[in-house]
Amino acid sequence: MQMTPDLSLVGLIANASLVVQLVMALLLAVSLMSWWYIFRKLFTIRRAREQADEFEKEFWSGVDLTTLYQAAVNARHSGGSLNRIFEAGFREFTKHKSRPGMNVEAAMEGTRRAMRATYQREMDRLEAHMAFLATVGSVSPYVGLFGTVWGIMNAFRGLANVVSATLAHVAPGIAEALIATAMGLFAAIPAVVAYNRYARDIDRLATRYESFMEEFSNILQRQAHA
Repeated sequence: MQMTPDLSLVGLIANASLVVQLVMALLLAVSLMSWWYIFRKLFTIRRAREQADEFEKEFWSGVDLTTLYQAAVNARHSGGSLNRIFEAGFREFTKHKSRPGMNVEAAMEGTRRAMRATYQREMDRLEAHMAFLATVGSVSPYVGLFGTVWGIMNAFRGLANVVSATLAHVAPGIAEALIATAMGLFAAIPAVVAYNRYARDIDRLATRYESFMEEFSNILQRQAHA
């Protein structure tokens, strides 16, 4: 009596060749890491946007810059990126202003460099793990395709000792191989969608930070000439 092959998902994975199983395990691990970074980045960008809103509301409310600077220093670790950019710029400007015979151009150049350095650190923090999502989105389909090709090769290799080959002989092998392709797409598609969405959100935040640095520089320059 000929036994019917187990074509359930679990059965196909369990009966797959070692190489295909390793490919599936790799894709599963990459997919789980990808989803972890997707949710983590979602909350990070949302929090950065909320913190920027809070800081800009307070900054443009007319509060004294020295008072705002003290608040930014106290909230250095809990505040947002604009807090730290403002803190770095105002600290540098205050150092130059306290020197006798302040050179306004040198003071503004140093202030801009300080803000730009902090801005770059903040952008590096926001862009963390984006390269991982991009890599998962571009490489996972090919890894899954490798598992599929390997599985199909094994399926047809098994026909060498079969006198009369039928679809029933190769169907399980092909089915288990195609699971690798499906897992590759399952890992890649969310990573690509998340990367494109987050890259756009980060670009908007970057533009927002740069606009603030320009506006703040103009305010400090007017104060220096006053």
